[in-house]
Amino acid sequence: MRLVLICHGESEHLSRGLVACNAGCTGLTDCGFAQARALAERLRASGELGDCAELLSSPVLRARQTAAVLADVLPVAAVEEDCGLCELHPGDADGLPREDYGARYGAFDLPAFPDRPFGPGGESWNQVVARVRGTMDRLAGRCTGQTVVAVTHAGFIVVSILELFGISPSGGRAWLNPRPTALTEWSRSGGIWRLERYNDTFHVSKL
Repeated sequence: MRLVLICHGESEHLSRGLVACNAGCTGLTDCGFAQARALAERLRASGELGDCAELLSSPVLRARQTAAVLADVLPVAAVEEDCGLCELHPGDADGLPREDYGARYGAFDLPAFPDRPFGPGGESWNQVVARVRGTMDRLAGRCTGQTVVAVTHAGFIVVSILELFGISPSGGRAWLNPRPTALTEWSRSGGIWRLERYNDTFHVSKL
């Protein structure tokens, strides 16, 4: 299996300092749409994902908007939404300004409190890790021998790398930082995942 994870384009919630999953997301910025179009043009010209069998997307607006642009250049009939590809579910914190989140719930220290939900009704670090691993294994079981493209979030991509390589969250010593519309590619054969590329943003180098 070939699983290509694409981080969504630049989103408005970051510039506005919001916690945003399904409820709080207001979509892509103009730059985010330009990044998605640049990636689409790259894929059209290169044909590097011309064997794509499925195009999946997180149901969060910024991911759906990115996937809709890519759907025009990939050989798929439709975009399939998959909640397993979401960013961390923040629960009651969804849509809050980040300063309000900190005042209301305190700092979210993943290494120290991996079972603490991000907000009431939300996910903990350990729950996100289990969801990401479960989603990847589910797709591998369903799409053996195929190329699957999935528009997702930086958090999902980071967790996939940490989990599959058995790395604990750093607590601030080092960071993985997937960029908007970056491609991260995994392959799987013989039950083993292999990281083929990470944070490929060549298409936005001239924006």
